[in-house]
Amino acid sequence: MKLLLITSVSEFEKEVCKLFKKAEILVYSTSDIQGQKFYVSKTIQDNWFSAQRDSHDSKLYFSFTTEDKIDAIFKGVEEFNAEKSKSNPIKAIVLDIEKYIN
Repeated sequence: MKLLLITSVSEFEKEVCKLFKKAEILVYSTSDIQGQKFYVSKTIQDNWFSAQRDSHDSKLYFSFTTEDKIDAIFKGVEEFNAEKSKSNPIKAIVLDIEKYIN
């Protein structure tokens, strides 16, 4: 059993849902989150208010699933990022689950 976590900007919600469906991960959960990004300025004029920060509406997706489905969704995420999203890539990680109760 693995725990799959995916984050993306909210604009990619439909695409991420298609990735889950294509990987045959039919049960997953979502949560709205705020992505934060700090920019370090290079000049003193740009650094008047210290660091600048942008906030982005984002989504967190998570699912308990199997290794074969993880491989399928990772392939889809890599393809999507290569083709459509260089500035805001979909991010995915997997955590091993040592114990669980079903």
